[in-house]
Amino acid sequence: MTGGLFGEPEPQLESFFGGDDPNAPLADRMRPRTLDEFVGQAQLVAEGKLLRRVLDGEHIQSLILWGPPGTGKTTLARLVAAKSGMRFVPFSAVLSGIKEIRGVMADAEAARRRDGSRTLLFVDEIHRFNKAQQDAFLPHVERGDILLIGATTENPSFEVNGALLSRVRVLVLEPLAVPDLVSLLRHALESERGFGGSHSASDAALQRIAHASDGDARRALVALETAAAIVEAGGEIRPEDVAEALQRKLALYDKSGEEHYNLVSALHKSIRNSDADAALYWLTRMMESGEDGMYLARRLIRMASEDIGLADPFALRIALDAADAFHRLGYPEGKLALVQAAVYLARAQKSNALYVALDRAQRDVQETSAEPVPLHLRNASTGLMREVGYGRGYRYAHDDPGAVDEMQCMPPSLAGRKYFGKPGTPRGEGRKPSNS
Repeated sequence: MTGGLFGEPEPQLESFFGGDDPNAPLADRMRPRTLDEFVGQAQLVAEGKLLRRVLDGEHIQSLILWGPPGTGKTTLARLVAAKSGMRFVPFSAVLSGIKEIRGVMADAEAARRRDGSRTLLFVDEIHRFNKAQQDAFLPHVERGDILLIGATTENPSFEVNGALLSRVRVLVLEPLAVPDLVSLLRHALESERGFGGSHSASDAALQRIAHASDGDARRALVALETAAAIVEAGGEIRPEDVAEALQRKLALYDKSGEEHYNLVSALHKSIRNSDADAALYWLTRMMESGEDGMYLARRLIRMASEDIGLADPFALRIALDAADAFHRLGYPEGKLALVQAAVYLARAQKSNALYVALDRAQRDVQETSAEPVPLHLRNASTGLMREVGYGRGYRYAHDDPGAVDEMQCMPPSLAGRKYFGKPGTPRGEGRKPSNS
């Protein structure tokens, strides 16, 4: 047995990776046991990068591994545990509460006092713990009783307490690239832990699985295992077998999570950038993932005012009509109305004049005193009001064109304030779309 990072005996790999049960799911059997078997995440595991240095024997601090499902968070935590020689305690935020946390912390503190041994605590889905549960880790991380490695699919900025976040290093994992997934699938076909050569697959079939997996290694291996079950042992997995296994690709999408907001942002910015093709892609991706069509309609209405506004006032009418059409038709018939609106907005001339003007007006309202309405702008609806000066000095612009330049309509402290440029040329207006 070789020594771990901290001078203790290195545990058997089976204690971390589950042994060689031939009946285990393919994704479990193919979990990498060494860094050489690991694919992807070169920004973390390439020569000289942080996790490579850790696994080569350098000291490690507590970590949060943040990335989409199937990108290697749990595997990397287990690789670190296997090399560290520390007591490894896996912990699920889904199945455990504050009572279990306190029990683990008590055991870790006792081990530290007894023989100086440290505990590596791996918390899967750490974002599911509430503030009190996360706070329970703090004193033990600070004292060194535990080395904490948390895994999360959610943005730690929003889901992990600031106090805990300040004591850990956040590492970002990216979805696996298609070539990495193809390599992983090919290895599974050939490895004794996988199919051991009992099945083969064309490059086209593996490419199709890889593209359908959205960077998720687990999804790719599940799809391969399902496709292999369709063909006879020794047969070749063809694209049509993959199609049957996949049935229908379920896009990576969480209607209440960060990916939801990422896709909305991509749609909005594509329309703002006059890229109708990108707008169509992002809108379609959201609709195919089951996004609420009325939510999309509301977003399009907002874009019509924020990014087009006075450059093409008809754009707002198009967006409102699309919302009404979708409300009447729903899915799938209403999709075209949303697409029509998105493409129109992308191709329309752009102006952010209203958005900028509203922002400036809001700042003035919030940062200046609420002055009385000037007397000449008040409506003199009674004799008393006329007597005290309501309406005195008002000039009717239809009969007195000079009133446009000479009569002040702002409160005295804001006299002369301009939120727009010259009439007809407010800021941003008139920019032609790049692909019209």
